[in-house]
Amino acid sequence: MTGTDATPPETGEPASTTALGMEWYVLRVASNKEEQVRDALQRKVAIEGLEARVGRVLVPTLKEKRMRAGVLRVVERKLYPGYVFVEMACEEDGSVAEGVWFLVKETSGVGDFIGSDGKPTSMPEPDVAVMLAASEKAEEDPGLSGLDIHKGDQVKITDGAFESYEGEVESVDERRGMVSVIVSIFGRMTPVEVGYWQLEKVE
Repeated sequence: MTGTDATPPETGEPASTTALGMEWYVLRVASNKEEQVRDALQRKVAIEGLEARVGRVLVPTLKEKRMRAGVLRVVERKLYPGYVFVEMACEEDGSVAEGVWFLVKETSGVGDFIGSDGKPTSMPEPDVAVMLAASEKAEEDPGLSGLDIHKGDQVKITDGAFESYEGEVESVDERRGMVSVIVSIFGRMTPVEVGYWQLEKVE
């Protein structure tokens, strides 16, 4: 994306590099207001025609599979609660252009940019790479939340048709949230597939 491109849709995949002439800055916002701030800023930038000054506005999240009330659900977890990442071009002295400053500061839920002496501090390139990678990964299928089960682990099945059976993990399918476990059924070693939430490790 270049500085003159239209503001991207909030669900679009972020590019893996920073737009020419811009850098990334961190904006403090009120807790649980991250998406509202992002959406408001994107609308204001488009209305005011400031795309040459402000590029992407991101709230990196991670999709996870979690069990709630016995049902497997996909939830989104914010990777950086209380912060919004803004790609923008500053003045030569490092200050924010007046139009952009008022646009940001007048947005409900916004605190201030991370920086000093009234000037935002741009993010180091390694931190930008990590943040953008996390934003792109959010578009992928969710993995498993808190899963610490690996091939070769001894586990006990705690729910379902094979409850109380113990066996060894043969394979883990993180995308589907399923684990293949080798258990003894009628004296024969048999692989069964169960959800990761139906397992506990046996020490």
